[in-house]
Amino acid sequence: MNFDRKDYSNDILLHLYQGLLKPRMIEEKMLILLRQGKVSKWFSGIGQEAISVGSTLALQPDEYILPLHRNLGVFTGRNIPLDRLFAQWQGKTTGFTKGRDRSFHFGTNEHHIVGMISHLGPQLAVADGIALADVLAKTPRVTLTYSGDGGASEGDFHEALNVAAVWQLPVIFVIENNGYGLSTPSREQFRFNYFVDKGPAYGMEAVQIDGNNVLEVYDTISRLAEDLRHNPRPVLVEALTFRMRGHEEASGTKYVPQELFEEWAQKDPVENYEKWLLAEGILDEEARMRFRETIKREIEEGLRVADATPMPTASVEEEVADMYQPFEAPEQNPPADGPTTDKRYVDAISDGLRQSMERYPELVLMGQDIADYGGVFKVTDGFVAQFGKGRVRNTPLCESAIVGAALGLSIKKQKAMVEMQFADFVTCGFNQIVNNLAKSHYRWGQNADVVVRMPTGAGSAAGPFHSQSNEAWFTHTPGLKVVFPSNPHDAKGLLNAAIEDPNPVIYFEHKMLYRSISGPVPDAYYTTPIGKAALARQGDDLSIITYGAGVHWATALAEELNLNCDILDLRTLLPWDEEAVRQTVIKTGRIILFHEDTLTGGLGGEIAAWIGEHCFEHLDGPVQRVASLDTAIPFAPPLEKSFLPQQRLRERVEKLLAY
Repeated sequence: MNFDRKDYSNDILLHLYQGLLKPRMIEEKMLILLRQGKVSKWFSGIGQEAISVGSTLALQPDEYILPLHRNLGVFTGRNIPLDRLFAQWQGKTTGFTKGRDRSFHFGTNEHHIVGMISHLGPQLAVADGIALADVLAKTPRVTLTYSGDGGASEGDFHEALNVAAVWQLPVIFVIENNGYGLSTPSREQFRFNYFVDKGPAYGMEAVQIDGNNVLEVYDTISRLAEDLRHNPRPVLVEALTFRMRGHEEASGTKYVPQELFEEWAQKDPVENYEKWLLAEGILDEEARMRFRETIKREIEEGLRVADATPMPTASVEEEVADMYQPFEAPEQNPPADGPTTDKRYVDAISDGLRQSMERYPELVLMGQDIADYGGVFKVTDGFVAQFGKGRVRNTPLCESAIVGAALGLSIKKQKAMVEMQFADFVTCGFNQIVNNLAKSHYRWGQNADVVVRMPTGAGSAAGPFHSQSNEAWFTHTPGLKVVFPSNPHDAKGLLNAAIEDPNPVIYFEHKMLYRSISGPVPDAYYTTPIGKAALARQGDDLSIITYGAGVHWATALAEELNLNCDILDLRTLLPWDEEAVRQTVIKTGRIILFHEDTLTGGLGGEIAAWIGEHCFEHLDGPVQRVASLDTAIPFAPPLEKSFLPQQRLRERVEKLLAY
């Protein structure tokens, strides 16, 4: 192994040595503790330390790094106290996740590290968002993120690299090519020889380095980082290395040919660098032993503190509360005598979004065709002229990367709005929403200040992939808030409230309401409180609990039949207003849950169960559910009409009144 010291001082060379030695010695201790049952799982990075250590020490302390399983050197390189690391691995409250997540599944803004989730690929898009925040702030920083060769097969890898290239983001993508994705060798993962071949296809430069040579890693990353700070763009760095132990300890290594271990043992990053330092007279035996003794004492003291910390005591209240960043937003009412304008539903959304952009200069809009074109429904028409393309950003077709980038913006204290062109397309970004946005605050206290706008609903004969009502996918996900306005006034107010809220909000807007309904909307900025339902109609004989287009369908039937009924517009689906539901049940005793979503698994079933559990004594008849058929949404208008629930609502109303 060739070590080229260039002009680096002895202090830097020894600093790299200390950086290499610490994760190796911690790992050796962890393997003992694993066998003793004192830690539950371990992903070993032995043989790969030079990548983490060299790249981390090459960056400035305030530049973000997004590590994976085998990047212990990132955490030690950022000088995280070992007692907190050990507590994290033991599931103690003094760890970074309060015992809620394991291994390196955590972040710490204090040390500018964003930890992984098990899905691996989403890390890369989050790095894009962090780098985008720096570009928008004109701050000369880089962001560095890692991927294994196996994880690079995920779609998130392609999306993140493509976005970084299109937007010229200063991200260093380090690919740790160790030849295996768990037990699957590279030849069964991809049909190319090296990852550097991918760089030119994305329009970015690519560099290959010896991942076991800490000095080469440090020098390469240092040089690239300094360049990227002043000439922002992404770079792919392929680090060739080898994993000397199993994917994790329980998986073993029987699937790896023994000759590979023998070959790579000769390239051990710690041993080779240490021998070179000794041979060059930069390190002597006394100093070598002193480094080891110092690290050993630090490990022992860290374990002593962590071991003395009790396991967490479960608190239901704290667990539930920590799903969200605490936020008490006073309702902002418009002036009582202020002007109002009759606005269509779509115009009210646009008005709220524009005023929020004016109110929050840190708010960034992202979505397909939302810039000059104004979005397919023209919600952002004219926004580029007012706010510029930095804040109103067209995106490639890559929902996962854009939602991930929104989380990255949140980490840098910015707000983000992501427009799904159609709610149906959210499936391509589903993982980022339900596993990254929704769980981030619960896991490590990082809120996701993101609103995802979702044009939804049927009625235009658009078929199975442009008409779905998929709100129940998200009302089942703790950590999200879900709103669904039915009228222009609430459309503006709820959108403003969603953008104010520092938690992730899924904002549904029914496409068929965009230009079919209008109403008075205050010209001034105001908010409609999240979590509060409203009565759209009042009566004593029965209650129809609904939301979105269901409010209009129920109102039309009530007017046609001259029904004396409550129509409760939920407005917010997570959290939904239990007290408002309770009051209408007490008032009428006859309840219909009505929504456009399919019947099975819809929100109506959840509310019906709650009513049966909490309000049974007030019921004068069985709770009824009316919803769309349990099928995909058909294309032909007669089939779509049969699918939708309006015609079945009349039957259930008559049945319940006659009960």
